[in-house]
Amino acid sequence: MSTAPTTSTRFNDRVAAMQPSATLAMSAKAKQLRREGRPVVALSAGEPDFDTPAAIGEAGAKAIHEGFTHYTENMGMLELREAIAAKFQRDNGLAYDPGQILCSNGAKQSIALAIHALCGPGDEVLIPAPYWVSYPEMTRFAGATPVPLPTTVDDKYRVSPEALEEAITEDTRLYIHCSPSNPTGSLYPREELEAIAEVLRRHEHVYLLSDEIYEYVVFDAEHVALASLPGLKERTITVNGFSKGFAMTGWRLGYLAAATEITKTCAKIQSQFTSAPSSITQKAGVAALEMMATDPAPVRAMVKAFRERRDYVLERLAAIDGVRCPTPEGAFYLFPEVSSFYGTTAPSGRRVDTSEDLCFYLLEEHDVALVPGHAFGAPKGIRLSYAASMDDLRTALDRIETGLSALG
Repeated sequence: MSTAPTTSTRFNDRVAAMQPSATLAMSAKAKQLRREGRPVVALSAGEPDFDTPAAIGEAGAKAIHEGFTHYTENMGMLELREAIAAKFQRDNGLAYDPGQILCSNGAKQSIALAIHALCGPGDEVLIPAPYWVSYPEMTRFAGATPVPLPTTVDDKYRVSPEALEEAITEDTRLYIHCSPSNPTGSLYPREELEAIAEVLRRHEHVYLLSDEIYEYVVFDAEHVALASLPGLKERTITVNGFSKGFAMTGWRLGYLAAATEITKTCAKIQSQFTSAPSSITQKAGVAALEMMATDPAPVRAMVKAFRERRDYVLERLAAIDGVRCPTPEGAFYLFPEVSSFYGTTAPSGRRVDTSEDLCFYLLEEHDVALVPGHAFGAPKGIRLSYAASMDDLRTALDRIETGLSALG
């Protein structure tokens, strides 16, 4: 009796080396426990818990009803790119031609396009840590080498000019800047950003990727676009989008702006992978930018709620011995340092030696979902999202306090 030959499944080595998203993995675990009947409060999600403002949704519905449901040009429809160019001029003092703007299926895609357009084998990409989990994985997939720049809670999770200067080598191709930051919420004030810019001006071979997706979620602080600082615009790829500031995560719309040659190269990659974003979503994006220019009340109300939640969670964390957490100036995350609890044991006999141990202990024994810091290149911390209702935050902080106080 003959048997059919077996086929060995072999994957691209770069794919095999990639790590799955820890934030998505924790969210999936929390949802699984909820399906099993557990009263899990998830503070692991990276999206606003608000609905998309009505005017934006109505624009999307109108596009459907009027039959605006076909392909647009690969870079995005001109009306949207003109609106984005006007936004850059109005909010950031930056002049871009619509031909220098590319609209993509989310800011995440724009970041991936920029990294793949500029980086390859032998290149190094400098990434301040804690970092968004996808930066190093995108870098590796492009064949380049991620180089973390560690920061600490005492630095307020901001890289110093001295550390940046020391890290730059002749192989450095790209520096990734994220302000306000995911996962820390830290925002670079103008004076610190000017000092960073002074370093970058001395190294003309280094390109800059500025992820400004949380631009509108800022508390009593000034958002400064990196490209607006003297001498940096031609080497800066600014990435932004609609997901966080307009509560449009499911719409999948982001964009980048850069020198014409860079934008065209990114557009070439996009044309072979996905082409343009949804036509319906693009119409909604135009409405979002019009709303921000004329009546930003829905965005301001959301940001006000985030600030109130931030203040509440900070107050609760400050009352827990062993937890250290700087005050974030933007986004909707806190990144407390919790390493004082490593080496402890839960009443159940469970050991807690790492951020991952701590997060799974809090999830499985206290029904609250957080994300371990090792996923963000900062193993002493954990990420907590306060994009949740005040009732859920109160419940979660009660459980966190109980869980941590039980460790010994």
